[in-house]
Amino acid sequence: MHDEQTILIIEDEERIRRLLKMYLERDGFETVEASNGEDGVALAVENNYDLVILDLMLPTLDGISVCKEIRKTKSMPILMLTAKGEESDRIEGFEAGADDYVVKPFSPREVVLRVKALLKRSQGSQLPGGNKLSSNVLVFSRLKIDNNAHRVTVNETDITLTPKEYELLYFLASHQDRVFDRETLLKEVWQYEFFGDLRTVDTHIKRLREKLGQVDETVSQMIATVWGIGYKFEVDDE
Repeated sequence: MHDEQTILIIEDEERIRRLLKMYLERDGFETVEASNGEDGVALAVENNYDLVILDLMLPTLDGISVCKEIRKTKSMPILMLTAKGEESDRIEGFEAGADDYVVKPFSPREVVLRVKALLKRSQGSQLPGGNKLSSNVLVFSRLKIDNNAHRVTVNETDITLTPKEYELLYFLASHQDRVFDRETLLKEVWQYEFFGDLRTVDTHIKRLREKLGQVDETVSQMIATVWGIGYKFEVDDE
């Protein structure tokens, strides 16, 4: 069904590993397991997996550190599991390179749906051979988004974004001056319907503004809040 897509599960609780393995394999995925951070990093770096499910609280090496290590060489989607669910943990996870998170206790069915959504999104942006589907380059006065290279520059300075931060920025910038509510952004960028956490959008917007604003505050203001509705990308005429 999934052409034997393989999911790496990095989780120290055997009960949760077994549960995820059962639900994922029932849906046609193959799974590989690691019970601590160091083993998880070794497996992720040495092999090619389609997606990683990563627990935040791990022995030997915590989830944030594992995520950072994986991101040094790999770009596959990372779904983080957290028992805390606090905004600071989510931001730290996203900053380390996680693409999404699920808060414990979770529904295994929801995890499978999130896995499918992330895989659908990551495959949709690639052609065979790793070439990007779109050849679009968006150029604004101080901001350039090269969708061939997935590269963002502000005043010629490279901005390091996680995959979802990039996708969110590109989506908004591709629809200049159009207002999107959080539900629509979850559907378009995360491929979620009905079960997405709206705070995921707010957290990503906050991180995006901070990263862009570190180089040029004017560029961060291009992502505008439309109170009571959502967000839009706007460029003031200069």
